[in-house]
Amino acid sequence: MTHADWLLLAGERGNPATRLDRRRADGAAWSRGNHVRPLVHGATYFAELLKSVRAMGPGDLLLFTDWRGDRNERLDGPGTEIGTVLCRAVERGVIVKGLLWRSHLDSFHFSEEENLHLGKEIAAAGGECLLDMRVRPGGSHHQKLVVLRHRGRPELDVAYVGGIDLCHNRNDDAVHSGDRQSLRMAAAYGPHPSWHDVQVAVRGPAVGDVEAVFRERWEDPAPLSRSPLARLREWMRREDISADRLPPQTPDPARCGTHTVQLLRTYPNRLLGGYPFAPDGERSIARGYTKALGRARALIYLEDQYLWSPRVVACFAEALRRHPQLRVIAVVPSVPEEDGPLTLPMNLIGRVKALEELRRAGGDRVAVYGLENRAGTPVYVHAKVCVIDDVWASVGSDNINLRSWTHDSELGCVVYDEHPDSRRPADPGGLGDGARAFARELRLELMREHTEAGEGEAQALCGPVSAFDAFATSAAVLDAWHEGGRRGPRPPGRLRRYVPPELGVRQRLLAIPLHRLLVDPDGRPLGMRFRRAF
Repeated sequence: MTHADWLLLAGERGNPATRLDRRRADGAAWSRGNHVRPLVHGATYFAELLKSVRAMGPGDLLLFTDWRGDRNERLDGPGTEIGTVLCRAVERGVIVKGLLWRSHLDSFHFSEEENLHLGKEIAAAGGECLLDMRVRPGGSHHQKLVVLRHRGRPELDVAYVGGIDLCHNRNDDAVHSGDRQSLRMAAAYGPHPSWHDVQVAVRGPAVGDVEAVFRERWEDPAPLSRSPLARLREWMRREDISADRLPPQTPDPARCGTHTVQLLRTYPNRLLGGYPFAPDGERSIARGYTKALGRARALIYLEDQYLWSPRVVACFAEALRRHPQLRVIAVVPSVPEEDGPLTLPMNLIGRVKALEELRRAGGDRVAVYGLENRAGTPVYVHAKVCVIDDVWASVGSDNINLRSWTHDSELGCVVYDEHPDSRRPADPGGLGDGARAFARELRLELMREHTEAGEGEAQALCGPVSAFDAFATSAAVLDAWHEGGRRGPRPPGRLRRYVPPELGVRQRLLAIPLHRLLVDPDGRPLGMRFRRAF
């Protein structure tokens, strides 16, 4: 078994126009010799990002893309607001370039105004941050990446990729008491929603690949928006509507580890002229999952914000039917982000239909959990993580839903560790000698947190069957404590068996026709439905 068995070959990406698969002399669609480190929780990521940006100096290059950026979000206490940190970097001579999605107004709970303010603050300092609406109708730019390149110091180069935006709600830690700078969510999450998320820090040649992803978008010659009203507003506000030229890309950093990294993406087939780097779009995230799931034998571990569409989970269901020993553990939000009279039932219908598809295929081999903190408040799961058989591991911006696989711009980082994991699970469904160190340790780090397993108990999480059973036991004990009136000490663990909130008759009557006639579970008009292009 090699990385070629798990990763997409260049011809399997389905997008020959991208420079990603033409960057290396050997024509490989991945880069070898990297070191990738998971950063679990926004507070962990933000503190490291702050330290890394502060170490940058004249002539260094900082590139970032984001779905939402809040200029006053603190990375690590007062004086570390993201706008302030980036502006001070510009003042030190760092070249700062950013792309933010030009989204809908904040009155619709999106982020155009906040993104505009961050962009203006960076521009006033001498950097450049563009509001990018080069998407299909109903779509968004959802990639979250930061690239730090150091002139004359390539050993310091690093790229951050994952699910964490530079905005409110994200700065939470393992205690899960929430970000003090919070946005409104469903009432169950309280005034400061607890937030679970994951980013990765990438060092080595793959930093050049992440930079290439940014450069492809930055160099797109299409107008930032095709809307006449938006372009008139840009002119009236004197906004920056064109990208300045970037300095030439420097050689990739040297090899520094055992991790093979492949970047997977989604780009839509943009109407009226496609992306120069993806004329017919790109579905490599969907294709990458499909290939890896074809090799799944023992355990699929998911953490996902949505896990919605039955058409997307069909490839997971197919894997369950094909291999009767395969198990799926999914960690999802206990309550959808929005609890409005329409958004709640529509979101739940999308989730329920997906889970029905999985359970028809796998029965009791499929287990789904939510999280809560020690106070009993639900934790919002925003992470986008998948580990298959402790070999293939993906962390990115992409969710298991239609939007992420077909319609929005997304970026996923897949890691295949050349170094095998030395631990040998004792259970009969063990993963054997094929497990890789990075994938297994990522899964175990997340599982240890959710079960609050001690040193002696952590070994039980190593094997697929014992891990599946350990999750079930942890959730059952905590559920029983709640059902018993919370008498006695609270048991360890944060897992709760996922049970969708009950929908009233009126909610069902409203949601079902809207879901079937007007929009799909991801909120997109039916005219833009899923096209199986992978």
